[in-house]
Amino acid sequence: MSQIKEYIAANEERFLEELFELIRIPSISAKGEHKGDMQRCAEHWRQHLLALGATKAEIYQTEGHPIVYGEYIQDPNLPSILVYAHYDVMPAEPLELWKSGPFEPEVREGRIWARGADDDKGQSMIQVKGFETALKLGLVRCNVKFLFEGEEEIGSTHLEAFLQEHKEMLSAEAIIVSDTSMVSDEIPSLTTGLRGLAYWELEVTGPNRDLHSGHFGGAVGNPINELCKLIAKIQDERGRITIPGFYDDVVDLTQEERDMIARVPFDEAKYRAAIDVDAVWGEEGYSTLERNSCRPSFDVCGIWGGYQGEGAKTVLPSKAYAKVSCRLVAAQDHHKISQAFMDYIKAIAPKHVRVEVRPTHGGEAYLCPIDLPAYRAAEEAVEVAFGVRPLAVRRGGSIPIIAVFERVLGIKTVLMGFGLESNAIHSPNENMRLDFFRKGIESVAEFYKRFPR
Repeated sequence: MSQIKEYIAANEERFLEELFELIRIPSISAKGEHKGDMQRCAEHWRQHLLALGATKAEIYQTEGHPIVYGEYIQDPNLPSILVYAHYDVMPAEPLELWKSGPFEPEVREGRIWARGADDDKGQSMIQVKGFETALKLGLVRCNVKFLFEGEEEIGSTHLEAFLQEHKEMLSAEAIIVSDTSMVSDEIPSLTTGLRGLAYWELEVTGPNRDLHSGHFGGAVGNPINELCKLIAKIQDERGRITIPGFYDDVVDLTQEERDMIARVPFDEAKYRAAIDVDAVWGEEGYSTLERNSCRPSFDVCGIWGGYQGEGAKTVLPSKAYAKVSCRLVAAQDHHKISQAFMDYIKAIAPKHVRVEVRPTHGGEAYLCPIDLPAYRAAEEAVEVAFGVRPLAVRRGGSIPIIAVFERVLGIKTVLMGFGLESNAIHSPNENMRLDFFRKGIESVAEFYKRFPR
């Protein structure tokens, strides 16, 4: 047994209790009644970092929830790693579906069960305990900074302003984040890409009031009909998005990247069965895993208008609405895409209705180079802990703050996550496997053993 494994085994009971103390604080950022809990959780982290050996740990108040910053500086001339995590969690409802109290952590069936067991208290504790292990064993050869925020689950509203104000304090060679998942319990992986997002609301207006469809049908444009026609024009029969210039900045996958994606275990029949569809569909020329992680997409997220009550009402509605979004890939600018979408809708909208497009929010995609020194160190560290070299995979979701880190701080992020899809984050009965908790801590300690390279 290695020195690192021995330390983790000897201290596992304490590690778990320290995680449980953190979980017992219901730091739900979305609910105003938990404002005091947010402050209490931030203070808990501040004290924990100091007890761990941080040379500095402070709380910075924002107009929302506080930010915790800590650092271990052993030599200003050494390179630094910035560890980012969030201490806020999602609401626990519906409470009746939990098998145990969401904020009373339990260990059963080889898993930790509680809200935040994975997202992100469990994973942030993995980072901290991995650092502690490496520090106690004399393996840390760099400076380490910690940035823990309390608003990730509500959009990180005040974090960018904090980054802008404290660029020098937060300077580092790389950022390490544990807030993602692995491919499976048998195939470890590191996330190297996240898709961006652009989101709009559409409002189509026809007549000044709802009309009798018998008296006016066929003579007046129906807003719902016209909205459906507009939406249908956004994609062609090959699954390509038709917005002019949409693909101008899309970087095609290399053959090496496609080969690596092809190595990810994937059973299409099980995939279809899990979501109860008879067939998959998407952009021609790409596999399902390529489509949902490395290619842009367009989706209608909601659509409504007209009569929706019981029975029939022969009405030609005055208005129709839709919420639509695009997932974007690396090099696509969500501001540019948003404007291109609005220009396109304006160009194809018929004259007999009025169409308004309102952009709501967006975020940039992110791509981590696999030759980044910090990535290589993480890759080797995970291989030691899990016994298998991790795959480099892109994910279809978005974590907008990762792109903000690069834009504001000029620093790349290594997404070193230890979750699994079965961990049920954001859902009742969130959990984390104990063996992943241990291997995650080992991976982080092994990372410090290898960084800087």
